[in-house]
Amino acid sequence: MQHKKQLLIVFSLIAFIALSQCTKNAKIEEVGKAAAPNQHSKINEPKKNLIEDGKQIFRFDAFGDEEFWSGLLHIDKAILGAKNGGFGTGVSPNAALAVGLKVDAEALPPNIVSGITSHAINLDDPATTLELLKLNAVVGVKGNFNQSGVLQSIGITCASCHSTVDNSFAAGIGKRLDAWPNRDLNVGAIISLTDNAQPIADMLHVTEPKLREVLGLWGPGRYPAILFMDGKALRPDGKIAANLIPAAFGLKGIDLTTYTGWGDISYWNSFVANLEMHGKGNFSDPRLNNPAKYPIAVENHFYNVINNPDLITSKLPALREYQHSIKAPEPPANYFDKTAAARGKSIFLTKAKCASCHALPLYADNVLHTASEIGIDDFDAQRSPTGKYRTTPLGGLFAKAKGGYYHDGRFETLADVVNHYNNHLTLNLSTKEKQNLVEYLKSL
Repeated sequence: MQHKKQLLIVFSLIAFIALSQCTKNAKIEEVGKAAAPNQHSKINEPKKNLIEDGKQIFRFDAFGDEEFWSGLLHIDKAILGAKNGGFGTGVSPNAALAVGLKVDAEALPPNIVSGITSHAINLDDPATTLELLKLNAVVGVKGNFNQSGVLQSIGITCASCHSTVDNSFAAGIGKRLDAWPNRDLNVGAIISLTDNAQPIADMLHVTEPKLREVLGLWGPGRYPAILFMDGKALRPDGKIAANLIPAAFGLKGIDLTTYTGWGDISYWNSFVANLEMHGKGNFSDPRLNNPAKYPIAVENHFYNVINNPDLITSKLPALREYQHSIKAPEPPANYFDKTAAARGKSIFLTKAKCASCHALPLYADNVLHTASEIGIDDFDAQRSPTGKYRTTPLGGLFAKAKGGYYHDGRFETLADVVNHYNNHLTLNLSTKEKQNLVEYLKSL
C-alpha cells in the first residue's frame, strides 16, 4: 500500500512537471511568435536600408563626374544658353525631351503641374529647364546650384540611360521606371552640345568634325561603350558600332550583366561609373592593358584608375542590391494573346529549343556562347575580353522592344528573331508555331 502511494506521488510530480513545462513552452512559443516579426524586421532592416541607399545612388549620384560634363564639356553652359550666362540658344524642356531626356512628374509641385497644364509655364524656355533641375526632376541629370540659385555644374547619373517614365502626364513626363532602358535617349546629340569636343577627338585620334559626324550616327537608345577602349567607331560593314542601351532590371541571379560578358553587375557598374560617366573612383582591370586590342584604354591608363577620394567603390554594394531588387516588369494584359502564348510556351520548352539557353526561371543559362552557336558575326564578341556572347535574360521583353532585339538591334521584331533561329537551327517550325512562340515571348 505504501509502495502504491509512493508511485502515485511520483506520477503526480511527473504530471505536474510535464504540465508546467508545456505551459512554459507554450508561453515561450507565444513570445517567440510575437517577437519573430520584429526579429525578422530587424534582420531585413539593413538590407532594406541598403536597397534604399542604392535607389538614391542610382537616381541622384553623379560620382563626381561634373568635372567631365561641366568642367571639360561645358554641358551646363549649353543648357544655360547665352541669355542665362552660357552659350548658344540653351536647352529648353522641349529640346531636352526631343533628345530623349525624361521628366519625373512626381518631383513636380502642384504649381508647376498646373503651370504646365495651363501653358503658363513656357516649355520652350531654357530658364524652365533650370527650374526642373532645381527640383531634381530631370531624370538622370543632377544640377548643382549656388546659394543664389545659379547653376554651377551638372552631372549625369545611372538613371540617365537606365530609366525612363510611364508618360502618364505627357510624352516624356511621368512616373519613373527605374532600370528600364531609355531607348529614346540620344547620347550623341547630348555630347554634341559641347563647345569643347576637341579633347574627346584627340583621345580617339580623329578630327573634331569627324567626331561630331560619328556622334550624329549613334541615334536614339544607342551608346558605344567600347569605343572609348578600342577606338572602333564603325563595324566592318561600315555601319555605326553602337549597341542598344540595355535594361538593368531582372538581373538577380545573372552572373554576367553585359551583352558580351565583361563581368558581374558590380564590375560593370564600376566600369561605367569610372570610364563612361567619368566619375571619380578606383577601377582596375588588367585585361584592358592590351595595346593591340584596347589602344585608347592603354593610352589613357583606363586599366588602373585611382582617385582620392574614391567616390564610387563604397557605393557599389548598395547599387547592386537596388538593381537586384528590381524585377522584370510584366507586360500589359492586352499586349499578347494569352491562348496563343500558352501554346507558344510548349513550343519554347520543346521543339524550338529556346529553353536550352533561356532556361527557366531566369530565362538565361549564365553561359557564354560563340558567335557560331548563335548564328551571327563575332564583331562585338571579339571586342570583349571573353570573345563570346552571354545569354540575355528574356524577362520584360516588351520594355526592351524599342530599337530592335539583340545587342545591336539587328532584328527589328520578335518574329525576325524566331525566323533567324528557325533557319539557323533547322527547327522546321510551322507558321502557326512561330506565331504562338512570338506571343509567348511577348508574355514574358
